[in-house]
Amino acid sequence: MRIGFALPQYGAMAQHLDQVAHFAQTAEELGADSLWVGDRVLAAVDPTVGYEGTDTIPWQMNALLDPFVALSVAATATERALLGTSALVAPWYSPLLLARSLSGVDVVSRGRLVPGLGTGWSPEEYQGTGVPWKERGARLDECLDVLEAVWTTDPVEQHEGTHYSFPAAHIGPKPVQRPRPRIYLSGFTPASRRRAARRGSGILPAAALYPGYRFDPAATVSGPLEHVRKMAAEKGHDPADIDAILRINPTPESSVEAVVDVILRTRQETDVNHVFVDFAYLADRSVDQALELAQKTLELTR
Repeated sequence: MRIGFALPQYGAMAQHLDQVAHFAQTAEELGADSLWVGDRVLAAVDPTVGYEGTDTIPWQMNALLDPFVALSVAATATERALLGTSALVAPWYSPLLLARSLSGVDVVSRGRLVPGLGTGWSPEEYQGTGVPWKERGARLDECLDVLEAVWTTDPVEQHEGTHYSFPAAHIGPKPVQRPRPRIYLSGFTPASRRRAARRGSGILPAAALYPGYRFDPAATVSGPLEHVRKMAAEKGHDPADIDAILRINPTPESSVEAVVDVILRTRQETDVNHVFVDFAYLADRSVDQALELAQKTLELTR
């Protein structure tokens, strides 16, 4: 099983963003198989939609390093680890610029990009980026169209979409991965799962280890994956080509042992072979603390 970790991008580690390269290089040396980033632009003081069903947004999200900066630093500091996004909020970006940034990471890393895209959950962030909240699904669909065209054809045909347009053009560089990187799609709504079955290479389920939480591999991982695979088969796609990468979010009250339990049960009770852990809430002192937690996790699961 591949085991990865989120880069020090937010939370207490946002005070030490100059150590992203140190974290990436050391985590890879410890045996990490992948390194990950998330995507935020603001944390509303009075959100209309809070985080994880609450009416607030945790202070750890008040500052966040740009995901492409973090990925670029990690790409140059490592040789082997995959570089993932879980998840970029694709509707915030011009698809052409998103394609360019993701292609750049794949080229610089020599083909290690694992792009994960989603629509996010904060209306205020859409307000801040100037993108209508109600258009998020349609914009993600059009973004997927543009990524496919830009990454797989040359010249790229003229695009006249609902939200974006551009002339026939040469657009490069292309990603190292051929025909293109596998695109993972996040989201838990029926519409998100239909999109994943129709357009994605995989899904990004998540386990948030709140006090009292009991990890259920079937409900969190196997059930959603099988549902998406079934819908993919109905659309004529090979269900075996769709997989999942599980994100594990320990809270300040969690422990490495709880993380390890989720990893081991995922390995034993599902066919998912890639997980990653985000220690942003548990590592409340330093980047080195996060590395110590990563090391212990790897030692207990290998």
